[in-house]
Order: sequence, then C-alpha cells, then structure tokens
Amino acid sequence: MFKKRLKEKKYEDKNLITLIDPSSIISEEFRTLRTNIQFSMIDKELKTLMVTSSKQGEGKSTIAANLAVVFASQGKKVLLVDADMRNPSLHKLFKVRNQQGLTSILTTKNRQIANLLHKTSQENLELLTSGILPPNPSELLASQRMSQFIETVKQEYDLIVFDLPPVNVVTDAQVMGNKSDGTVFVIRKEVADLSEILKAKELLNLVQANVLGAVFNSKERMKSLNNGYYAKEKELDSVG
Repeated sequence: MFKKRLKEKKYEDKNLITLIDPSSIISEEFRTLRTNIQFSMIDKELKTLMVTSSKQGEGKSTIAANLAVVFASQGKKVLLVDADMRNPSLHKLFKVRNQQGLTSILTTKNRQIANLLHKTSQENLELLTSGILPPNPSELLASQRMSQFIETVKQEYDLIVFDLPPVNVVTDAQVMGNKSDGTVFVIRKEVADLSEILKAKELLNLVQANVLGAVFNSKERMKSLNNGYYAKEKELDSVG
C-alpha cells in the first residue's frame, strides 16, 4: 500500500547501539526486552506499542528506537513514530529531516503517508518523524484523524512503536494510553525518583493503559527488570 519512501540514511546516532553494535551486551538486553514484551502479550495481539517515562531526560526515545530495531531484526515490519510533538528527537537519532511528519497527517486531510516515511538502514524498519511542532499536540493525538491513522498503518505493519512525551509533564501519553496495545515505561535512576515513578504509573492506570513493564536505563547500562514487569515499591528503591 505504501510505496514511496524517503531516502535511506546510513549513518545513525551512536545511541542506536542495536544498529551500530548488534552483538554488544546492551543489544542483547534489548532482545531480551523484546522477548519479555512478546511473552507478556502471548494471548493478545500486539500491534501498537507506546514508550514513555515519568519526566524528560530518561532516555525514552533511545529505548523506543532500539526496541523498534530489534523487533524489525526479527523479521517484523515495523513503523517507528515520533509522537512527541513537543520535544521530538527521533529525527536526530536517525539523522533525517523533520519538516514533515505526523503533524502533517493529523492537520491535513487525505495526506499521503508514504510520502512522509523515512527508510532506515535496518531492514523492515521505517520512521515517521513528528513534523513541525503544533500548538495542540494532545488534541491532535485524541482526534479521530489519529485513530484513523493508527488503523491505516496497522494494516501495513506488524508493529507500530510510538515515542510519547513524559507522563508527568503533559497529558499526551495518557491520551495514547488506551489507543495502544501495550506501554513500556522507561526509568532512569539519575533522573526520576520513586514518587515521580509511582505518580506516572497511577496516571497511566487511570486511563487503563496496558503497562507491560519498566525498563531501567542508566549511564552504565540498560537493564530490564525481571520479566519486564513493574517492580514493587521496595524494589524501586534500588533501581539501577
């Protein structure tokens, strides 16, 4: 259905470790995280996956991008969408332009999705950047046009990974929480404290987001917790 693709970029950001060094320990941890996500949805179809965090600076975009890579490396056709229309960064990771993207689709009637997609050096993985920052991101994400976009790309891709703003900062992630089959929550021990983590989890629960698990991201290495599920409160005291 989608045929036209923007030119592939070959030199991605160093944070795309799963592309740059797929045999590394961290890349293997992303593959483990992928397996944990799949097992958590073993009785349900996983077509849309949202990645978010409690606050800015926890590395959610890096996690989302690397997760998309490892799912695509498994042979799944994956679309990575930068739905952070306030502080987008996926175009920087993949070193592509961001003049047009998701906002173009949500603000223009009958916009051709294929013209906005970027190929990546990972086979089976394509990227839709955020586009120009709009004045009303939450309203756009809650719109019927967003729901139609999701249904359209679900027919073309095996998995759509959405990068969303932090939960505690704006409502965007809550809006998308019940539009997504699953949610991955990123925690960086140097940034978020326990109260912020628990607040974000409560906000996601309010919209009945299907939180599949938490990913612990630190300067030393990325760790996924046990089988990918949220830690109990006492476990979160020693995150990282």
